[in-house]
Order: sequence, then C-alpha cells, then structure tokens
Amino acid sequence: MELTHTRLLTDNYKECFLFYRDVLGFEVSWGDENSLYGQFRVGTVSLGLFERKQMAEAAGTGFSLDDPHIDRTALIFKVKSVEDKYNELKEKVTFVTKPVAQAAWGIKVAHFRDPDGALIEIYENL
Repeated sequence: MELTHTRLLTDNYKECFLFYRDVLGFEVSWGDENSLYGQFRVGTVSLGLFERKQMAEAAGTGFSLDDPHIDRTALIFKVKSVEDKYNELKEKVTFVTKPVAQAAWGIKVAHFRDPDGALIEIYENL
C-alpha cells in the first residue's frame, strides 16, 4: 500500500480551502473553494480536504454535527487492486464499507479502521 495523502474532514470546507490556499500558500492540485473536495501539494505529500458530512456518507458511518466522535481525518492509501487488498485484510480488520466504484470520483474504494478507530481508505483509480 502507498500512503498518498492525509485527508482533513471539515465542517467549514470553503473557509478551510481558502486558509490552506491563501494563508498557507499551498498549491492546489485539485478542486476549488466550492467543490467540497480539494487537494493541495505540500512538498512531496498531498493534503486532502473534504466535507466531513460527505465523507461520513461515503464511509457509511452516519453524521451529526453534535457527535464529537465523527471522523476529522482519514489516511488514504493507493493499492493496485481494492478487491485483492480487501480479500487479504478482511479476516484481519473490520471493514466499514465493502469495495465500491465511485464513478463520479474515478476510483474504487473501501474503508476500515485501525485499532484506535482512525478511518483508513484504500483506493484504486478506475
């Protein structure tokens, strides 16, 4: 697995996008202040920014602004085959989503958690 980026999950997408772009000066590699997903190039690493509600829906975790346990970050790993990695790991981890093609995003994804509950996404480009 290749760690491609860390994704910050936010309730204030536009303000955060503008902060990372305009205040910190990070180079935008995808999205804009209205896209609800953006990605920045920070040296050799990518920093993703995604609306927290949409990530909760994509990962099937449910969402409430009043729930302090809703995810704030996600680790994103690129794999050669989501199906293969899912089959390799399914006896070792509890997946919160099975592999699914997200055609609008151009990827296939699955989600699981580490022992402390951190959200992890594996993906492959379609």
